[in-house]
Amino acid sequence: MSAPIECVDVLIIGAGLSGIGAAMHLQRRCPSKSYAILESREAIGGTWDLFRFPGVRSDSDMFTLGYSSRPWTSRDAITDGASIKRYIVDAAREGGIECRIRFGHRVTKTTWCSNSARWTIETVRSGAGNTLFLSCRFLYMCSGYYSYDSAYRPPFPKESSYGGTLVHPQFWPDQLDYAGKRVIVIGSGATAVTLVPAMAKAAAHVTMLQRSPSYVFSMPTVDAIANGLRRWLPTGLACHVARLKNVLIGMAFFQLARRRPDLAKKRLVGMVQAQLPADYDVAKHFTPRYNPWDQRVCVVLDGDLFKAIGRGTVSVVTDEIDTFTADGIRLRSGTELPADIVVTATGLTLSLLGGVEFTVDGVRTDVSKRMAYKGAMLSDVPNMAYTFGYTNASWTLKADLTAKYVCRLIRYMDSHGLAVATPRRDPAITEEPFLDFTSGYVVRARDILPKQGALRPWKVYQNYLLDAFTLGLGRIDDGVLEFAPDPT
Repeated sequence: MSAPIECVDVLIIGAGLSGIGAAMHLQRRCPSKSYAILESREAIGGTWDLFRFPGVRSDSDMFTLGYSSRPWTSRDAITDGASIKRYIVDAAREGGIECRIRFGHRVTKTTWCSNSARWTIETVRSGAGNTLFLSCRFLYMCSGYYSYDSAYRPPFPKESSYGGTLVHPQFWPDQLDYAGKRVIVIGSGATAVTLVPAMAKAAAHVTMLQRSPSYVFSMPTVDAIANGLRRWLPTGLACHVARLKNVLIGMAFFQLARRRPDLAKKRLVGMVQAQLPADYDVAKHFTPRYNPWDQRVCVVLDGDLFKAIGRGTVSVVTDEIDTFTADGIRLRSGTELPADIVVTATGLTLSLLGGVEFTVDGVRTDVSKRMAYKGAMLSDVPNMAYTFGYTNASWTLKADLTAKYVCRLIRYMDSHGLAVATPRRDPAITEEPFLDFTSGYVVRARDILPKQGALRPWKVYQNYLLDAFTLGLGRIDDGVLEFAPDPT
């Protein structure tokens, strides 16, 4: 007779920023619940453990990227990846969460059985390669939104003929020496904008090669208002006020960009022009074809990219690649760019819910055919929540709200003697794309993303205040969630 499968009340998938935050809320709000965290890697941190490229940092301020229950107390509002990882690790250790993490467990399949009201989780143990099984009453997916194993890497003509070093930021070689080297970084997004000025500190020259520009704006490392508040208010209160300030400023600018795109565009481009030489071609290199916030606006830390351009250590080239050569890249214009190292900062491969296979009562669930409920659950999938942060603000803002909602839901079911909660979709609800965003990684993944609906609670808001009301104050028993008692 086989041994019984271990069962916990809540199983969290992922020990990154979202997973550790979810565990913090669960311990505080549902202390009687048993839980475990499965992490496919051998370390805490998720994104902030994976990415090691030069200059890796947050592009959101740490007052909003940090946890609401563990205020960010450093002087710097924008910080490097190593500091963010240390912050997450410290939160896990201080909260007694680290001992709940099972490292090296890659989830491959999850199966829901209504007869037992439980999920069975199939995992593969790294190294040993053996398959293990666990079960849980509630499954909480905090596995991020992109694949750690593969990045978006379009093929380029004759790249095999290139005699230099070719790397992708997601898989940065530990011993890559770029000091005194000529570097081309292909891309114009957040990674390129971070990487280029960081490499320019040691490289002979760095060229940012872009097919088309992105919107960028300069943000200071230090939040002077937040640090000023600390002199007059207790640290925790000062951090919460700074968090709210930054949320409101971000929301105000996003609404301006949506309602007055021409004005927002003029402002963003004007800020860039003011930090570059008067004769610099900002129209060509820093004026996108789309409206602000149709794609994420990239942060330039303390104007470092603009300063490097002014010093002549960085060039921006806006053109298309014709072919790789033995010594570099030839462009459609005929210009040849020599390079010792080419970095393909070409983007991510989106992988919702960690690419895990879901089966409900013997029927495999196609996530793309499901509709997002309150941006936290999926239609017709029982006792499962997921974290998906904002595209126009800090990821953690939404992660915190989702975790609080999950705890509210669990406590509601306990107090009413219920064991199962399933969002049931009204077929009359009009479908819309899950994300109203034109970034490449989103467009490439539209066929695998769930849908959102035109009306609440199926609407995915990119709005912290609306979500705070919907997830934090809205009725749990709203007529859309279908509840059931424990069948056993």
